[in-house]
Parts: sequence; C-alpha cells; structure tokens
Amino acid sequence: MAHLNWLEDSLLIEEVEKLLLIAKKAQTESTAHFNKNVIDPFAALFEMAGFEIGFETWKKNEITRQAQKTLQNHVGSFHQNILGHAQGWENLNTKQVVDLKSDSRMIIAEVKNKYNTVSGGKLSDLYASLDDLVSPKASKFKGYTAYYVAIIPGRPERYDRPFTPPNKGTGNKCPINEYIREIDGASFYALATGSDTALQDLFDALPTVIRECASSDIPIDTGMLQEFFTAAYGA
Repeated sequence: MAHLNWLEDSLLIEEVEKLLLIAKKAQTESTAHFNKNVIDPFAALFEMAGFEIGFETWKKNEITRQAQKTLQNHVGSFHQNILGHAQGWENLNTKQVVDLKSDSRMIIAEVKNKYNTVSGGKLSDLYASLDDLVSPKASKFKGYTAYYVAIIPGRPERYDRPFTPPNKGTGNKCPINEYIREIDGASFYALATGSDTALQDLFDALPTVIRECASSDIPIDTGMLQEFFTAAYGA
C-alpha cells in the first residue's frame, strides 16, 4: 500500500533520504567545526549557570543548535520538492523568480518554510515580484494566480486570501489583486494535490518512511509531534 495516494513512494523516499543526509552532514560539520566558530563566552557562561547545566551538556546543545539552523534552511526545500512532484506541478528550482508552477492550473507559487522567513519591507518586494509576473500583458504568466506560501503559518488557521503586505515606502498596504494571494501550507497542499488532508497525511507517513530510510531505529514520539502539528495548523 502506498504511503500517500498523491505521490509515488520512490519520490517520497528520495526526498526523505536527501533531508536525512543533510541533517547528518550538518551534525558532523557542526561537531568538526565547533572550535572554529566564534562562541560568545558570556552567553555560554550565563546559559550554563542559568540553565544549571555542565559544560558537556551545553556543548552538545550548542552543536545541535548550530546543526539545526542548517537543517531548517533545507526543510522549505523539502516541501518545495515534494509539491513539485505532485501531478501537474513543476519545481522550477532556481530557474525562475518563483519556486513552483502548474500550467494546467495556471498557478505559480513562492514557497517559504515559515511565515517569518520573509518579513518587513521584503514582503512588499515579494508582492512586486509576483505582480511583475502575473500582471503585464506580455508576461508568460499573465492570467496565472501567484501564491506566497507559508508552510508554517503565524497562527493556527487556514487561509487563502489576497496578499496585501505594507508597502515599505509608504506604509500603506499593497493594493488588493485577486491574482496575488497568500496561503498557509495545509491549504496549499490541499490545493496542489486535491486532497484536503494532504499535509496531515504527509506528516503521518514521515515517521514510517524515516525509519525505512534510517540506518538505525530512531525513537519518534508521534503523539507529541501531533500536538505540535495541531498547534501549528489547528484541529
């Protein structure tokens, strides 16, 4: 039985293996380069004292933190790759301003892992970039709907609405354009795959796939992780 009804097992396994390799490499490099990185000795001192931990525990936590930053930069690419494998979708990688397109659905999308990956004035820059793609008559994406996708939304809600960030120059909101939209990860997965539970199904399948791909048995507390999922996306 397939792990997901909208994605081939071989493609899912391929993307999971890629991310696991990145995680292992990040951990190895963080350990190897630990003494080469500039460590804030004041922060280290107060962390050990304030958290009541010894040096070795602090060092392990610091190595993990550094590796985690590297890994998190690639989680967004994981989602982009998975969505790009969905039927009717193409992962543009670095070929275009946007990450994904579906010519049959007339949709383009810029995928970010978290709602705060792009912030401040850069949101209006993103709006302008999307507007430049879907508004000009001569654009090959004229008539397409452009989505700014935040896989992890700022609040546990589902939304698909016009994207109107504040203009960094005037402070006023960018004008409403029904062809320029923002959407949370769960809603975009549903839109892209035709399955309302696509993101939940992916999340549920990952522990099994990770165990299949990993060289050792990895303890995964699915109960606690499901609580995190619900906190991020709502019931």
